[in-house]
Amino acid sequence: MSHRPDGIDYFFCSFVELSGAPKAKLVPATHFDDMVREGAGFAGFACGKIGQGPHDPDLMAIPDLDALTVLPWRKEVAWVPGNLHVNGQSWPYCPRTILARQLEIALQKGYLFQVGVEPEFMLLKKTGESDYAPWDPLDTAGKPCYDLRALYRNLDVMTTLIRYMQELGWDPYANDHEDANCQFEINWRYSTAMTTADRHTFFRWMVRTVAEQHGLWATFMPKPFAHLTGNGAHYHLSLADPGSGDNLFLDEKDELGLTQVARWFMGGLLHHARGMSAVLAPLVNSYKRLIRGAPRSGATWAPVYVTYGAANRTQMIRIPGPGRIENRMVDGAANPYLACAAMLAAGLDGIERRIDPGPANHGNLYELDEAELRRRNISFLPTTLREALECLACDEVIRAALGSEYCDYYIACKQEEWSQYHQSISRWEVDHYLLTY
Repeated sequence: MSHRPDGIDYFFCSFVELSGAPKAKLVPATHFDDMVREGAGFAGFACGKIGQGPHDPDLMAIPDLDALTVLPWRKEVAWVPGNLHVNGQSWPYCPRTILARQLEIALQKGYLFQVGVEPEFMLLKKTGESDYAPWDPLDTAGKPCYDLRALYRNLDVMTTLIRYMQELGWDPYANDHEDANCQFEINWRYSTAMTTADRHTFFRWMVRTVAEQHGLWATFMPKPFAHLTGNGAHYHLSLADPGSGDNLFLDEKDELGLTQVARWFMGGLLHHARGMSAVLAPLVNSYKRLIRGAPRSGATWAPVYVTYGAANRTQMIRIPGPGRIENRMVDGAANPYLACAAMLAAGLDGIERRIDPGPANHGNLYELDEAELRRRNISFLPTTLREALECLACDEVIRAALGSEYCDYYIACKQEEWSQYHQSISRWEVDHYLLTY
């Protein structure tokens, strides 16, 4: 698409920075041609973690018009994601560009990366100057998952979102109340990795917009409340033949429905799990979700170990059906572009090196004792962001996928985040120490 779309008066020319937060300029349609030719300009240092100081030249977001999305609630406005350039050169700190580079590597090897996502979020209300809580006073069940009554009380929000997604052609097929109070999930059809990353970015903004219209706040934070299940963003992955579109992971005769290529890809994900954890679970808070200590519902539904199995939700990698694998480590704070790039690089390395994923695990992994974990040679996912960053620094495959320069920058940004957290004084410390010592 290079011509100006009919009926659109304004364009949000957009990109994301390191955290995945979308940034944008509003460009009137009268300057559509300028936007397409030159992009929209940004003072990079003001945009967040994007690799610039206040002295650097402007970032130019060059829009990808094939990804243009008309706002279902403001049909005269469109959102269009783009890739960043500086002085006419591609900017290496642009997450969308990083994914595009990795997808091209896969394409040269004969693979088209297909991705679906299951984003979980909570609807909250403000209860004080800076406090939030699940908004629905009647949503108090200890096991609220799939609760019809709670889902019905949120029908206006959910049906609005589903209708918008249908208008956009995303083919949403299921919506449910999840395992925490006031927690929900909407699923839509998988697509190519870039399309899914764009849609996931737009989805998070759209959910928050609709929530705000109902006087609520939507959060994708991995673990907002210690006693409730956290917000995951499980990614479903497969490779297709670029020419025929055939699923290269599908083997109907295999016990798990997977080809050898799929098993090697999965072996790569497992081999690099600890190295890419800082990208897939990018916050200090992320590692309060990746635990086996049960919240009120009885299970965290989050992985703790580097394992895979069939339709078993205690695994890091679950095989929900023939021809695809599900990575349950990814959480609601992950940058979709960086997450897809890291997982694709890990999987391609698995194929190239023919990494055997080993035997599948069965049963409830949360109940395994230390001796059984050692007997099965099962390793742990990192337990803190600091540990995850140390693993990322040592993983050459994930470093190369992000770009060595960008990876160092990412680690430095996240180390500062860890340092700020570690030097803060929590409510728990005050409650336990102030009057004791």
